[in-house]
Amino acid sequence: MEKTVLEDIQERLAAARRELEEELDRRIAAQRERFRYQLQQGKVRFEKDMKEWQRQYRTGLLRYVTRGNLAYLLTAPVIYGLVIPIALLDLSVTLYQQICFRVYGIDRVKRSDYIVIDRHHLAYLNALEKLNCVYCGYGNGVIAYAREIAGRTERFWCPIKHASRVADPHPHFEKFLEYGDAEAYRAWVEHYRRTKNRPEEEKS
Repeated sequence: MEKTVLEDIQERLAAARRELEEELDRRIAAQRERFRYQLQQGKVRFEKDMKEWQRQYRTGLLRYVTRGNLAYLLTAPVIYGLVIPIALLDLSVTLYQQICFRVYGIDRVKRSDYIVIDRHHLAYLNALEKLNCVYCGYGNGVIAYAREIAGRTERFWCPIKHASRVADPHPHFEKFLEYGDAEAYRAWVEHYRRTKNRPEEEKS
């Protein structure tokens, strides 16, 4: 069957995304060589002289706090207060996918692919800056992790596009069925969802 214009664009977008990811990997490798660090069992290890060079750019904690913006300091309880709902979201979606994804036959999301905490290894950050970076890495990582779990859930239960364009949809959305195509939806339910729930030996 001949591809539609939209399918052709989606294929080109997917190819461009793969090319972008490959280029990002090349750039990360180049930066790793430039700033002389390695990943050992998931931990960042800088060469000794590089860490000493970084320390020259660290602002002392007392100076950082006393010379900082007072408004930033006053809003700290507000931003850090979000750690509780973020942690609850993390726990909730983890439990949800461990229980429900097993029942639905959906591949579980690997949490460590989304929650990356590594900026505290940088010697040019003081203790408070490191804490901020840990918090940002965790908070944004949990949201991305939850978004992927929600996207896979939506793909299983309601893979239908919306009537109007959605800003920055999750990656699964491109493969959703067209809004209003009843025949395609019923055919999908019969094939995809039932296939997901069949034992492995029956799928082969």
